[in-house]
Amino acid sequence: MTQIQSQWLDISAGLRAWYARPKENGPFPAVLVFIEAFGVNEHFQDVAERLAREGYCAVVPDSYHGRVYDYTDFSSAIGHLKTLRDAQVMAEARATLEHVRSRPEVRPGRVGVVGFCMGGRYAFMANAELADSVSVAVAFYGGGIAPEKDPAGRQPLLHLAESMQAPITLLYGAEDTSILPDEHGRIATALSRAKKRYNLSVFPDAPHGFFSDRRDSYRAGPAQAAWQITLQQFREYLGDQA
Repeated sequence: MTQIQSQWLDISAGLRAWYARPKENGPFPAVLVFIEAFGVNEHFQDVAERLAREGYCAVVPDSYHGRVYDYTDFSSAIGHLKTLRDAQVMAEARATLEHVRSRPEVRPGRVGVVGFCMGGRYAFMANAELADSVSVAVAFYGGGIAPEKDPAGRQPLLHLAESMQAPITLLYGAEDTSILPDEHGRIATALSRAKKRYNLSVFPDAPHGFFSDRRDSYRAGPAQAAWQITLQQFREYLGDQA
């Protein structure tokens, strides 16, 4: 198994990111990870470290600037989510990428992006707003991409489809009561009309948040299958890890 190391990086004044990388010199492709609404918790540190064991330099921008919420404290997490501004999150993501790509162990070139829940929406957004940097994107149950009305008051993102350059994979649970099949359809229609490369997979018996093994919503089978899809996309579009 690949030996790894992980640490907090200071990206700029007021912005940090969790970073995990293989111990070898590399260079290795980079992957940018967007968090759920609960902050850079142990689960997201683990996600980065899992990616590092696969041969990637994984970085998780701390969009919540040090705040972390328990999975049972849903109201506080969503309250914080509502304070985020898309332009700031994208600016912080770009700054994080620029910082990481300057490191000697990181291979020059484009990167992969993956996000979960709130972060799935940002992975979708980054595929357009950071199109010059992204080679492939994966969005796990990204809420707020194409709702009829978003409960958090966010703007839908389907207008960004035309600006996307990299392929995107969207992963959903069939039992997700917050992202219904009609939203899957609107996303697929927009991407197809824009003639973009995409995959959309729905996992039976999987609710929202099925990937996190720290949540009651965790489902081992769908989580493992979705992770393998993610790794396959990164292998295909990021090339060899070394």
